Amino acid sequence: MPKKKQRSRKSQKASGSGSRRPAREKAQEKAQEKAVLLYHDMAVYENFERCARRVFEVLRNAERQMPGKPRHLFLRVQGHRNDAGGFDHDAMEIIRNFAMEFLLPYLTRLTTPFHTLGNNHPQRNDVPEELQISYPEIPENPENPENPGEGAGFWYDVDLLPLRPRGSTENDRKTAPKLAAIADYLGMDPACLVCWGTPVERAHAVPSSLGGSMDVRNFALLCPDHHRQAPDIADAEAFWAWVDYAEIRDSGSKWNGAAPEVQEWVRAHGGRTEPKDRGEMEFLAAVRFELQHLYGWADADFEGMSWDLLQEYHQVLDAATGRHFGVEKKVATHAWAYHIARRRLAKRRGETGPLPPDHPWTGTWPVP
Repeated sequence: MPKKKQRSRKSQKASGSGSRRPAREKAQEKAQEKAVLLYHDMAVYENFERCARRVFEVLRNAERQMPGKPRHLFLRVQGHRNDAGGFDHDAMEIIRNFAMEFLLPYLTRLTTPFHTLGNNHPQRNDVPEELQISYPEIPENPENPENPGEGAGFWYDVDLLPLRPRGSTENDRKTAPKLAAIADYLGMDPACLVCWGTPVERAHAVPSSLGGSMDVRNFALLCPDHHRQAPDIADAEAFWAWVDYAEIRDSGSKWNGAAPEVQEWVRAHGGRTEPKDRGEMEFLAAVRFELQHLYGWADADFEGMSWDLLQEYHQVLDAATGRHFGVEKKVATHAWAYHIARRRLAKRRGETGPLPPDHPWTGTWPVP
């Protein structure tokens, strides 16, 4: 299991040593000792939606299991840096808009990478049953640069099939960063982001053949097996969504070397502790499985497949995917191409679905 690097802590000296502390301070400390401590590390593969849903689930479960207890949330961020070296848009939204504005009223204290905040009001315990997330509208006139619409730049352009990196596409590096540099950016020991296995390899989020840069933000750490499974596509956010999905799909492989009591705890909380072999799954069956569990396709979506969809699928393959390791058929690449092809057709027909078209993977669906 990969271990996060220890963050340095400045020593803190107690103020007023030897003097009697105010009763209010003692009461706060006593309340803090009995607080429920919640923790979430926003993984590099999480976007705003998946991170927000998971943190909210932790909060809701804490209130259900220990109603009314003071809650202290520790929020950390892995990667998610912008061109200037600060946190990117998704991370800043999680910290400022979601944690500080929405979550803090349901907490006693909140610790973010920036500061620790106390709730100046009594902690609310009426945690909503569901988290509602709104999305920018898809631009109605994406071809009009003077009026691109509110959602321009948020959704992947299924018509143009452009390169969509995370961070800048311009980078002076001519060679890939070392494994140690990627691990340092991620704040972890070198291990696979999916299964925690070693050794690891550098995996492009967007391959260089499709315009991906040598920026450290364009790399993941994956074991050889998951590197060979990862999609070779032009959309970095879809690549990271696949890593998130694969991390849940193959969660059982993480606990091979764990102590028996740890494995028992994982199983007691609904997790798997045994790897599941999917190597014998036939190619088209594997693509169907991924379309169902990563992209949310229903049986009716497969029944409605047509010649038009196949034509769009091949156009997407030619324009926005690549090949890696000489692998002609990568399940993850072809599943993404089918999904984007279906979105292209749906957009032309004016159809919309119940799920956000750009981020169908919410990170909360079970993967059998």
